[in-house]
Formats: sequence, C-alpha cells, structure tokens
Amino acid sequence: MSNLIAIAYPDLGTARTVAAELGQLTKERSIVLEDMVVIEHRPDGKVKLHQAASTAGVGAAGGALWGGLIGLIFLAPLLGMAVGAAAGGAAGALSDVGVDDRFMKDLGAKLQSGGAAIVVLVRQSTPDKVLPRISQYGGEVIQSSLDSEAETRLQEALSGQAAPA
Repeated sequence: MSNLIAIAYPDLGTARTVAAELGQLTKERSIVLEDMVVIEHRPDGKVKLHQAASTAGVGAAGGALWGGLIGLIFLAPLLGMAVGAAAGGAAGALSDVGVDDRFMKDLGAKLQSGGAAIVVLVRQSTPDKVLPRISQYGGEVIQSSLDSEAETRLQEALSGQAAPA
C-alpha cells in the first residue's frame, strides 16, 4: 500500500531541490515513488503543477515502439512508428496516473503566495536513508496518509527536533 505525503516549502527552489534529491534516492533504490509532483502557488494566485514525468512522452515512446513493430509486419515501419507515436502521445496526455490533479490544485491553493509543496506517493522507502537527505531542507507536513506516529517522526525530522530514525 502506498502512502501520500505532501510537504510545504517557502519557495519553489527548495521544493525542486527536494524533488531532485528524491529522484537521486530513487536511483539509489532507497525509495520507490509511484508519483511525485511539485505544486507552485504563484504570486498571481494561480496554482501550477510540475509533474515529475510526462505521460505524453512515455505514451509516445511506447506507441512508437509498438507502431514500429506492427509496421514491420506491413513493411512500413516508419509509418507505423509515426502513427504509433502520435496515438501513444495523445493517449498519454489524456491519462492521469498517481495523485489526483484536482486534489493537488486544492492543496496548492492553501499554500502561501510564492510558496510550493512537493507531493509524493511512496510505495516503499528506507527512512534511515531518506530522512537525513531531505530533513536538511526543512518543510512542513501538510497532508499525509501515514499513521500519526510516523507523521510525527517525519515532522520532527523536517523541523530538526529529532534525529532521523
């Protein structure tokens, strides 16, 4: 079962730095994320979602692969790749995976102007490796599906009140 965690930061730069750190931790296999989004509350009041991965790009790549293979059967692999990429890109752009966008926009509207948050859907993690790396950036847990004890430990680590465990 995955856990949803949203952490607010005072600015977009800090949230993006934490997102990059989580990306590195993913490569190191210290955390497995199903979704990661940076939410920006712009000074003009608009909320912008910065998705970690483009579903359109992934769909286009998959469509090109399958279109090319099907095109080989009909001796027109380039045409098959082009049609497959277009169809895959369109399907990817229309699909929504991970955390609901409406929920994230509502959450972003509650942030202070100029503030940002990172929302992650965590499938699995090694807290003793993850917490020391992200706690240096501070932050405030604003939404979580963690049990109250785990959420308290996370908030304490982020605020520097306790050693990460």
